[in-house]
Amino acid sequence: MADESTNRAAFEVQALYCDAMAAPQTAALCRALARVLTRDTAIGARLLDWPGEPVADATVLRIIGGLHALARRGVADPFAADETTLATILATHDATLLPWLDGPPQTNEAQRSAGLMGLLHVAAALGPHIEVLEIGSSAGLNLLIDRMRFNLGGVRVGPPGSPLAIVPDWRGPPPPAAPIAITRTRGVDIAPVDVSDPAQAERLAGYVWVDNHERLARLATAIDMVRDRPVDLAQGDAADWVEARLAEPQEEGVMRVLMHSVVWQYLPAASRDRIRAAMAEAGARATTDRPLGWVMMEPNRDLHRHEVRVQCWPGDKPMHLVALTHAHGAWVEGLPAPYETRDYVMRRGTYE
Repeated sequence: MADESTNRAAFEVQALYCDAMAAPQTAALCRALARVLTRDTAIGARLLDWPGEPVADATVLRIIGGLHALARRGVADPFAADETTLATILATHDATLLPWLDGPPQTNEAQRSAGLMGLLHVAAALGPHIEVLEIGSSAGLNLLIDRMRFNLGGVRVGPPGSPLAIVPDWRGPPPPAAPIAITRTRGVDIAPVDVSDPAQAERLAGYVWVDNHERLARLATAIDMVRDRPVDLAQGDAADWVEARLAEPQEEGVMRVLMHSVVWQYLPAASRDRIRAAMAEAGARATTDRPLGWVMMEPNRDLHRHEVRVQCWPGDKPMHLVALTHAHGAWVEGLPAPYETRDYVMRRGTYE
């Protein structure tokens, strides 16, 4: 259980991440909040007395999202405020900000699909036809992965006329230039965001850091694409959903792939265990005609980086670490073979 000191320290931890990812305005606001929060406001009391683990629970990003939303509406500008003014903003908008602490941030970043194109590794291993199952889909923007156009170190994937271009700064060897045909995408989220609702779409934009102008533009494009042709996004529990989807008949010649990005840490340990068990059982049943894959982009919180891991069945090889990536997909570093082989293990620290 956290105490006040731990809860205040979480703001500096997040500020260091913002420093590392060229977000100075957000970093400065994190540090200012750590100094001005008091129990005189409900928002301050709740943050200082947070009962869980504040870094894992993303408490800082929850309040930052609410404050950015105020700025986007022109109600107040916490990013330009001195500490006295910031304290006044917190007091004035206490009731408005408080609900932002009720759930984790929905950092639904379409450029994370650059890392999720670890799909090319599983396609190279087991064939081009892929059915994508995504957990923690938020608004379902990464379910557009079949409609995005990618340039991944010179490897081009996706419809060339797509309005949503994913072109990260690529480092290291490119991914396999394997043919890929995504036949279907489906996703689930415990609290999916309906971007057809302007209020929910605006809330999603609040979670994008104010420094990240390109991310805001990309978000607007992705939202337009979902509104034009909705994605297959369900509300539900991730473990329940994975178990149910893996139990469904699988089309011959199509690989079923579980994918997720910056989601694992939000799931209860029991849910993570159930998903691992369900994947292992489905992997044991997998054949070359009905293969199974797992692609994840999750944080290594000790090293302030994110890691792209893939696993394929049939076979008994553990997960392969195939790339490192920026938390929001701004850069991807492909790794050379032979790949590190071990399952993903959550580490201490923070995330974005």
